[in-house]
Amino acid sequence: MKTICAPLQQKWIRLCGALVACSLTTGIVSAQSPAPRIAAEITNSEMTAIHGSQHPLALPQNDAGRMAGNTPLSGISIYFSRTAAQQADLESLIAAQQDPSSSSYHKWLTPDQFAARFGMAQSDIDKVQSWLQQQGFAVASVARSRNMIRFSGTVSQVESAFSTQMHYYATDGTKHFAPSTALSVPAAIAPAVLGIRNLDDFRPKPQHITPRAGFTSGQSHNVFFAPGDIATVYDVKPLLSASNNGAGQTIAIAGQSSIQVSDIEAFQSAAGLTKKDPSLVLVPGTGDPTVFSGDEGESDLDVEWAGALATGANIAFVYTGSDANFGVFDSIQYAVDELIAPIISLSYDSCEGVLTQSQVNTLEAIFSQAATQGQTVVVASGDQGSTACFVENPPKTGDPTLAVQEALSVNYPASSAYVTGMGGTEITAANSVSTNTTYWSGGTSSTDTLTSALTYIPEVAWNDDSSQNGLSASGGGASVYVARPSWQTGVPGIASGSNRLVPDISLYSSPNQPGYLYCTSDQANWNTTTAPVQQASCNSGFRDSATQDLTVAGGTSFAAPIFAGMIAIINQKAGYTSGQGLINPTLYKLAANSANYASGTGAFHDITTGNNFCTAGSTYCASNGATLGFSATTGYDEVTGLGSVDLNNLATAWPANTGTNAALIGTTTTVTPANAAPLVNVADTFTITVASTTGTTVPTGTVTLQIDGGTNCGGISGATCNGTTVAAQTLSANGTITYSATFATTGTHQVLAQYSGDSTHVASTGVGSVTIAAVSSGKGTFTLAATGVTVAQGSSANSTITITPAGGYTGTVLLTFSTSNDTALANLCYQFSNTLSSGSGSVTVGGTAAVTTQMTLDANASDCSSAIGGLKKGMHSFRALRSGGAISRGPAPKPAPNRLPAEAAFAGLLLAGFMGRYARKFRSAAWVIALAAAGLAMSACGSSSTNTTNVPNPAKGNYTITLTGQDSLTTTNKATTTFSLTIN
Repeated sequence: MKTICAPLQQKWIRLCGALVACSLTTGIVSAQSPAPRIAAEITNSEMTAIHGSQHPLALPQNDAGRMAGNTPLSGISIYFSRTAAQQADLESLIAAQQDPSSSSYHKWLTPDQFAARFGMAQSDIDKVQSWLQQQGFAVASVARSRNMIRFSGTVSQVESAFSTQMHYYATDGTKHFAPSTALSVPAAIAPAVLGIRNLDDFRPKPQHITPRAGFTSGQSHNVFFAPGDIATVYDVKPLLSASNNGAGQTIAIAGQSSIQVSDIEAFQSAAGLTKKDPSLVLVPGTGDPTVFSGDEGESDLDVEWAGALATGANIAFVYTGSDANFGVFDSIQYAVDELIAPIISLSYDSCEGVLTQSQVNTLEAIFSQAATQGQTVVVASGDQGSTACFVENPPKTGDPTLAVQEALSVNYPASSAYVTGMGGTEITAANSVSTNTTYWSGGTSSTDTLTSALTYIPEVAWNDDSSQNGLSASGGGASVYVARPSWQTGVPGIASGSNRLVPDISLYSSPNQPGYLYCTSDQANWNTTTAPVQQASCNSGFRDSATQDLTVAGGTSFAAPIFAGMIAIINQKAGYTSGQGLINPTLYKLAANSANYASGTGAFHDITTGNNFCTAGSTYCASNGATLGFSATTGYDEVTGLGSVDLNNLATAWPANTGTNAALIGTTTTVTPANAAPLVNVADTFTITVASTTGTTVPTGTVTLQIDGGTNCGGISGATCNGTTVAAQTLSANGTITYSATFATTGTHQVLAQYSGDSTHVASTGVGSVTIAAVSSGKGTFTLAATGVTVAQGSSANSTITITPAGGYTGTVLLTFSTSNDTALANLCYQFSNTLSSGSGSVTVGGTAAVTTQMTLDANASDCSSAIGGLKKGMHSFRALRSGGAISRGPAPKPAPNRLPAEAAFAGLLLAGFMGRYARKFRSAAWVIALAAAGLAMSACGSSSTNTTNVPNPAKGNYTITLTGQDSLTTTNKATTTFSLTIN
């Protein structure tokens, strides 16, 4: 079966790819549209397995039973590959964007430009969506990049569509679900499918370590890192003094739990920082904001420390909601696809030993897109040393996964070729002020000293492994999935080989030497088995007022957001208002110059002592653990990478922006609701303001809005798009626009505003959100009114219903009705704008404004009788509504003749046509079907055009409809009204 194109077409594709790659050297960035790739009909008759799509931990020995077929699964995502020509074009583009001699230098793509160049053809997207819907799935969205479709369905639908079974698995002391076999897709689309995600709940884990509870530095004079200390030891203060604080930059923090902004404010207050709340960006379609223990603390420290140094930067916290099928990688995908920020920090990983090439490929597609859009991604390398696959509940002896956990492995996506991986160091100087006054000051009394570090404190590779506390060391090594990037060269110490080496840069990460202060409400970060449970965090400066405890932790989770903040400062100083994209080529080029390692003036601190060997003993390590890993050496090593940084020297050595966008002025886009907690169905006004970071100019141009994720469903009929996309609107003279939105449901709702930029200002994105609480029901009263209806037999018409609250009423009104002649109207059917399964209408009322809805009355019996093969879609039978009451019902209608309607006959003709068109071997059968269909069509055409049965339409006449509205919670709170129904 030919699935993509003929050999000749393939040659033209390769030729085009080569021409595009060559054009990049002359600065030509074309906007070609992808050619369609799916030529054959998509059917399930011929399936192709996706190599590497079975999760490595979905093993028979871990099987805990099959999932129920009706179990819902949401967030399922099918990712599409690029053609060979597209991939070659992409790699050439990224290289050119980082080459100052190229005319494409720092010419970033927008998400829409990326889609037009590297996404799937819209016709292919449409075909795959149609196939998904034929399998019973509900399509939720299409990625803006046109390389992913997200959908939902049941376990049974998944098993049928992808030729697998969904099972539960018991691993790491917890229960997970995953497909029991490799997934298969129709052969027609297999060459274009990169992988399918979110069919398991093996979520990536945060990379931070909490030490023992109960630290009391005021009494013991122990020292811990506060923001001022890091600004001192890594030489950030000169930059801050020169107003280089990341102003105009935005850092996106990726998470998979909601946070409490009060924790962020407590940290800023304790650290002496100006209060600056993060923007909370909930990934649309992932559920309601929900706190997940363990993940909340990770997100708290990431948000807190990203803004601790880059105090002028904006922090956007992008996270997923209550639906556990989603996770932090979905946050990354959204931050990239919507270009939320030019810098992204990620403190989550999965070890490569429990990933497949297919899983890595889908994420590489996301991170490579980020690079083309000017987004710099910083990722923690992990905290388990050289054996990244270790878990807290290791498998039993003899379990094959034990070998994976004790083997050399690095974490992904720290090992991605498109991110900067952050390793960890620690200090050797004593952690007590009383024993080391060379590096620390203060602490001689019970009064805490907020900033006690005096100067740079020498570092060694972080390795706190112990048989008591387990693995606690800098992640590093060689990837088994990612090839060595061309830029990872030129520095002494880089090992020979063809695989990507991790990490790139390191910063202090040890939880004990000395550990970082942070603030969190996540009690999972306080409980240990070796010390008392901390009662609270940061309710008295950095302390718990009751116990005087400090909240302290470590891990490369701190290194990642801190370095993201450092990049924001460099971007501001060097004039990169629209971001730098992948910074690794610059890092390695600077490190190749030995002068940048000079003491006192160098950009890097070379870490030459220590290792990340597995030294915690037999419970955690293989028998050769004491030598299983890597040692710090001169230059580059797989423990600390290029070393740590002197930020002032690094920013001074960093090349200034010489690209065409160097003169552009940075902007910030803010979205401010008039009411942060509006009521259901009550309009709220959002003010969108685009301001320049210099404050001396006013941006012009347009802003596009996405309400609750927008309507990116690709135009397929039946796709479940719940959001709204507002076309580009022109900014006013003061750089603002306003938008009025009304939300029909409770929960969190978002307005995402994307400023397009102009000739002097860069583009930017802002998000504003509101939360509609569930309203109390039953207070006050309401009245009903309805318009009369005149309808012809065989037709339908609408009555407009108005519900007016009084006395402060808010709640949900359920609507039902009765008639003055139930017998004559037995074959009437109806539909409210929001009809519940019971047949009653449902209207939510909030505030003081009247709310309107509609009721459709259908006087066509063929739409309304189950005896004719079912109700018209969306309609409800009046007979069924009244079946429980004591009313006099007319005789049941006579059965319809045993024949197919004209629609079925016409469908047969269409089927015959399609069979004859697409398969020669079906043409004889197609003629038989066509003749049979023609006969059916002739017999069907002899019926009435308005009623194809012997069931009579509702009788002509004048009727009175009595409408009743009842509060959903208080049954005694109700109102009635009447209106006339005339059938003629």
